[in-house]
Amino acid sequence: MSQSCNHSWFDALPAAFHAYLNGRRLDEVECIVPDLNGMSRGKAMPLSKFSPDSPVFLPISIFYQTITGQDVEMDIENQWAESDMALVPDMSTAMAVPWAKQPALQIIHDLQDLNGNPIACAPRNVLKRVIAMYAEKGWQPIVAPELEFYLTKPNIDPNEPIEPPVGRSGRSGTSLQSYSMTAIDEYGPVIDTIYEYAEAAGLHIDSVIQEDGAGQVEFNLTHGDPLWLADQVFYFKRIIKEAALKNNMFATFMAKPMRDQPGSAMHVHQSVVDMQSGKNIFSDDDGNATDLFRYFIGGTQKHLREVMPFIAPNVNSYRRFESEANSSAPTNTGWGYDNRATGLRVPNSGAQDRRLENRVIGVDANPYLAIAASLICGYLGMVNRIEPDAPAESELDEEQEARSYIPLTFDEALRIFDDAEEIHRALGEGFCQLYAAVKSEEMRLFHREISPWERQHLLLNV
Repeated sequence: MSQSCNHSWFDALPAAFHAYLNGRRLDEVECIVPDLNGMSRGKAMPLSKFSPDSPVFLPISIFYQTITGQDVEMDIENQWAESDMALVPDMSTAMAVPWAKQPALQIIHDLQDLNGNPIACAPRNVLKRVIAMYAEKGWQPIVAPELEFYLTKPNIDPNEPIEPPVGRSGRSGTSLQSYSMTAIDEYGPVIDTIYEYAEAAGLHIDSVIQEDGAGQVEFNLTHGDPLWLADQVFYFKRIIKEAALKNNMFATFMAKPMRDQPGSAMHVHQSVVDMQSGKNIFSDDDGNATDLFRYFIGGTQKHLREVMPFIAPNVNSYRRFESEANSSAPTNTGWGYDNRATGLRVPNSGAQDRRLENRVIGVDANPYLAIAASLICGYLGMVNRIEPDAPAESELDEEQEARSYIPLTFDEALRIFDDAEEIHRALGEGFCQLYAAVKSEEMRLFHREISPWERQHLLLNV
């Protein structure tokens, strides 16, 4: 008897999944949700135990932990009663788990309380909240992320530095090879495995390039709905890590994994279309930039530094902004036309494709929260009619840099975020307080550590 005879939802799964299954028996279903850091949590179960209509539960305390797994005490009523959240499958996200030994299906779930209300601190719900704010104005945001990451030698001792991988030539990678096809070919087996997994999952990669760093690769995704693109980034991070492991390498999305190599970003291209006409509201009928486009830029300039804990969410995130070691990461909220020295760039495009590229976001960011944070900045600019600075025509001078600075440490970013009242109201007061508490605890835990630099230079010299 076929599996679809017992499960009416089975036949409605995407064609890519049925091609992957190829007549084999489905073994397992993974019910997953993104946590605050964008990593997957959830439950795996045999097919016989899964039904889209049967509840699956997780304790809300998964959002009360730091990235180290440490619990954070917060001013939350009955915090450690650990009430259940109901997982509600979004069947449109169902896709294969290509690296599994036996055929498996993974499905992203939304989170609700037991009365059916969205869990406010769930990252996917935060992004949905922002999209709904756009929809109330008749707007549909469109995004296109670019993912930079490093392939590295396996690093099994955290006390040892991360090293570039050894490619097909037998030599360790070298930097400053941006756009090199030879460098891409060095890691061909890993790239091929990523494409193989992506095809099985029904995901599309727009393009792949070699970035500046040794073993640093960039994948570009096709533009579309923010929720779907965040889902894709969430899935691609799993795919890329698994493809690297299959080829005896690590793939890391740390913002700055190696001291003397450039950092990794997740540049996000953003535009907004009118929901009725489908036209880009950033361009008028004559193809000129609209007031709304200016306001979107102005709002992003005003609020971007306030949302830094979402787009640069870890201590390591701020290593990326260091000026040494060939860093091309922008340290400002300036904007300009086709100007990569600015944090906000307007790429060359036609009127229908007019967009703003946010170049400040790190690839270590939770894609749901980073996209939500970036979009809410532009939204507030449009509804509050915030005018931007004049566009920068070249590299920013000292005055422009000072006026458009971003915080360069996690401590400073968290202090600025604490006072961002308008951002808190837009994203949800309770969620912002919880997020700040968790990230502040991570900051405290980091400051307790004694680094190799301290042992090297202070042990016998002070």
